[in-house]
Amino acid sequence: QVQLVESGGGLVQPGGSLRLSCLASGSIDSLDAVGWGRQAAGKTREVVAISTRRGTTHYADDVKARFSISRDNAKNAIYLQMNNLKPEDTAGDYCQGRDTGGNLNWGQGTQVTVSS
Repeated sequence: QVQLVESGGGLVQPGGSLRLSCLASGSIDSLDAVGWGRQAAGKTREVVAISTRRGTTHYADDVKARFSISRDNAKNAIYLQMNNLKPEDTAGDYCQGRDTGGNLNWGQGTQVTVSS
């Protein structure tokens, strides 16, 4: 099972940007899909961005115009560029990988706090 380690979270002012990174312990090229989810305090985890092996991307409606997922298979890395951040984006952000058997694996997360 591929292990995932996120980095890049922090405190940012509203309107600011952050770029999250996720490094995998193995090849992400073999995964059916990779993505990012987030979990705000007291809420369930939600998926905000997906990148499939076929090259398609999918976003949650509230981040669609602001977030961008990308992957570098040579580096076994997944990125999430987050622009125009809002206080409601405050959450723990988690990288995920789904193998061809449908098994889902999450990283430990990195905290994003949007506040003035």
